Amino acid sequence: MRTIRIYVDQPLAVSDELNLPTQAAEHVARVLRMSPGDPLTVFNGDSHDYAAVIVATGKREVTVRIESKQALQNESPLPLTLAQGVARGEKMDLIVQKATELGVARIVPLLTERSEVKLDAARAEKRLAHWRAVVASACEQSGRARLPEIAPALPLPTWLDGLADDGALRLALLPEAGRSSRELRFTAAGGLLVVGPEGGLGERDIGALTAAGFDGLRLGPRILRTETAGLAALAALQALHGDG
Repeated sequence: MRTIRIYVDQPLAVSDELNLPTQAAEHVARVLRMSPGDPLTVFNGDSHDYAAVIVATGKREVTVRIESKQALQNESPLPLTLAQGVARGEKMDLIVQKATELGVARIVPLLTERSEVKLDAARAEKRLAHWRAVVASACEQSGRARLPEIAPALPLPTWLDGLADDGALRLALLPEAGRSSRELRFTAAGGLLVVGPEGGLGERDIGALTAAGFDGLRLGPRILRTETAGLAALAALQALHGDG
C-alpha cells in the first residue's frame, strides 16, 4: 500500500494531535475509507516527514496523532528558479505541478509582452492561492517535504529590476540560441530559467533579458509548446547538473 502524505500548514511535533484540513480529511475518510489505527504521513514544508496514525474520523473531520519525524534528503543540489510566462488555464497548473515534481526551488509567474492572460489584483490573488495548492498537492505525490516558493505574478521588467546579484546563472529559453544545456557551468547559487508564454518572448522581452545579463539557451531543433519547454529544460538541467 502506498504511503498517504498530507500537507498541513501548521507547526508539527511528535505526540501532537491535529485535525487534517477539511478537503484532505474528506478524501481520507470518504474516498480512501481509512479508519482509526491506519497510518499516514503529514508534512508542513520544514524538510521532515511526520509519521502519524489516525485516532478518530467523522464526516468532515479526521484527527491524527504524530508518532515520529524523519528528515528527508531528496531536494535537488541545484537550486533552480523557473520564471514562467503565465499560460492559459490548465496549462499553467500542469507547469506548476510538474516543475514541483522535477525539484524546482522557486516558481515566478511572469506577465510578458505576448502574455494572453490578464490578471487584475483580485484574480491574481486567487490564482496565486490556487497555484500554491497545486504545489502542495505535487509535493504530497512526489515525496518532497519542502515546498518550492511560488511568487505573485509580476511583469517581466518588475521582476528583473528586483533580481539580486547572487551569482545565479541567468538563462532564457530561445529557439534560436546557440548555447546548449551541456555547456553550462553552475555555482552553488544555481540558475534562473525564463520561459515565454504561448506566443513566446517578444523583442522587448528579449532586449530586457539581455540587458539584465540573461543568455539564450536552446533545447534542440524543434520548437516546443510553453507547457513542454520549461519542463523539458528543467529535466535536462537536473539530469546533467543536479539530481543526475
